[in-house]
Amino acid sequence: MDSVSAVLKRVISENGRDHVAGYAFAIVCLITVALTTAFTAWIMEAVINEAFANRRADLVWLICGSIFAAFVIRGFAGYGQAVTLSTIGNNIVARYQRRLFSHLMSLSVGYFSEARSARLAAQINENINGIRDVLNMTITSLARDLVTLVALLAVMFYQDIVLSLIVFTVAPPLFLGLRYISRRLRSATKESVILNSHVLGAIQEAVQGIAIVKAFTMESQLENKIQSTINAAEGRANRIARLSERNGPLTESLAGLSIAGVMAYAAYQSIYGGVLPGAFFSFVTALLLAYEPAKRLARLQVHMERAAVNARMIYEILDTQPNQRDKDGAQQMSVTEAKIEFRDVTFAYGSNEPVLRKLRFTAEGGKTTALVGPSGAGKSTVITLVPRFYDPAEGEILIDGQNIADVTKSSLRQQLAYVSQQPYLFEGTIRDNIRYGRPEATDAEIEDAARLANAHDFILAQAQGYDTPVGENGITLSGGQRQRLSIARALVRNAPILLLDEATSSLDTESEAAVQQALDAAMAGRTVIVIAHRLSTVVNADKIIVMQDGEVVEEGTHESLAQRQGGLYARLNNLQAAPNGLLISQE
Repeated sequence: MDSVSAVLKRVISENGRDHVAGYAFAIVCLITVALTTAFTAWIMEAVINEAFANRRADLVWLICGSIFAAFVIRGFAGYGQAVTLSTIGNNIVARYQRRLFSHLMSLSVGYFSEARSARLAAQINENINGIRDVLNMTITSLARDLVTLVALLAVMFYQDIVLSLIVFTVAPPLFLGLRYISRRLRSATKESVILNSHVLGAIQEAVQGIAIVKAFTMESQLENKIQSTINAAEGRANRIARLSERNGPLTESLAGLSIAGVMAYAAYQSIYGGVLPGAFFSFVTALLLAYEPAKRLARLQVHMERAAVNARMIYEILDTQPNQRDKDGAQQMSVTEAKIEFRDVTFAYGSNEPVLRKLRFTAEGGKTTALVGPSGAGKSTVITLVPRFYDPAEGEILIDGQNIADVTKSSLRQQLAYVSQQPYLFEGTIRDNIRYGRPEATDAEIEDAARLANAHDFILAQAQGYDTPVGENGITLSGGQRQRLSIARALVRNAPILLLDEATSSLDTESEAAVQQALDAAMAGRTVIVIAHRLSTVVNADKIIVMQDGEVVEEGTHESLAQRQGGLYARLNNLQAAPNGLLISQE
């Protein structure tokens, strides 16, 4: 899809049928604008000859009235086409925004780990209008500019063929010059769009991480980094401006040459041939009126190249195929015991070394299984494989004997509740954020979940209680409060499987104790896989899986593992010993 025509064909095939009536009306309006413009040039002969040369007073009012009517019609037609095309364009933009969001939601977590979210959002924002512009420029150029130019050329040929041929001598060099410019512009435009998305992405990231920026006095470092990107984007934008505007001197010079030739020939005819000036004035009027649509058509390829580059970059995202599609004939997940089995699972991020190597363990249904081990052991990776954020390269993951690769992702994730290591809240109220766990949950169920997560009291202390806006990513709340809301969101889901990725790591000691008591009650009867962080989590686990270098090296209860001489768990336990209890290494 490298050529403009290929992009245009795809855009029309995806949008043309839905807007046939609107585009038809806009085309009628644009043709009306074109014909009234041509009429204005054509009637100039009558104005000059009949009103000034022949002095026909009886025709003056008729001529003036027709000119007034032409301008009124052109004004309303111009309004109609502008509003119609804007409405259609806005609909196309909204349609692709919805389509992009839906498609992005179908892509795997791995896609977003490779494509930085801030730059992706900036790139979409920069390019989404390209698809609208491709269609609108095509319609306006063909229905208004081309028809106007053809109609005015007809007037010119009708009035004087020789003068018209003089004008046409500038067409070949103009076409060749603009073709050269558009080829140069294509690559420069794509580079500019990418650089601008980097600039916007870097600024967005700096704003989102402003607390870290201030805490580590990173202002000057980030400023230097962003400054270099901005300078590169500025240089590329200046190059595009130089390329885009090169057609100005080219067009003006050739237009001036043709108009000078026309004037010389017309003056010769009037002086030596005694020709009435009406036809000449009509021709010159048509020529001058034709200049703007001709110039817009001359620039069309340049503008279309820029719009097509933007459209291509949107289609690159839309054409990205989800690499975790449901299999043909995938079944709905049916959970009874909620027993989870890892059978010889091997996994690596991209082309890196495997994070998990032939991992094999079982999380019994209705019981709590804790994962412990040194940093980099692969504990968090295990948590991400259960909801199929990623798929293993080898091996199987089964829930109640069902391979999770053979069921739909939607039905799988309906059986899971997940609390990540980094709590994330969405724009909206506290109630909205808890309800994301289960949209049909009642207000009473939301409050019960908040109580279990030890969040009810601090929520009521907020200005508007459960209806308090949380700000961007919960910026108005503390880290511990955000985590408790994240836990409440998982609890309100009431799923048979609960995944906790160091869910209490952001809480202070007092809050952690309260939340742990709530989690102990919430875990009853559920299958829980938890990355162990502190003693309370480990001691209460039915089974502890000790991992190292992506493999299971030990398995048992807290008591049995702590007493195993020379074992990894016992060593970690001793290393993390503290006066108030034992702490397990966190990842």
